[in-house]
Amino acid sequence: MARILLIVALLLAVFWVYSVVDCAVQDPRRHRGVSKPMWLLITIALPVLGGILWFAVGRTKRADIPRPKAPDDDPEFLGRIGDIRDTDERIRRIEEELKALDADDDDPRWNNPPQPPQPPRPSDA
Repeated sequence: MARILLIVALLLAVFWVYSVVDCAVQDPRRHRGVSKPMWLLITIALPVLGGILWFAVGRTKRADIPRPKAPDDDPEFLGRIGDIRDTDERIRRIEEELKALDADDDDPRWNNPPQPPQPPRPSDA
């Protein structure tokens, strides 16, 4: 009888560790009900019952997660990128800003670069 209890206790401990690790490594989007830290607290504080709750209630199937769409399949993304005229206008504005930056020669470091130190002259003694 003691052997059976020992085996059952070992299996329950393995199940508990597996449920804690599974809860910890899951993507936060795959947690139902409460947040990921709360599920971790539940699975740790209630060893077997927390694991059962995690697998029955908290964990979602991989197929239930909405997959992101490719950019060319997403109408919202396509609406945000604008058309070619917007892009041309943006490029023209950036080029003007770059020309204005090139025209600014107010920085004395660019006009007069520092001279390297001169070696000391031998004294005439």
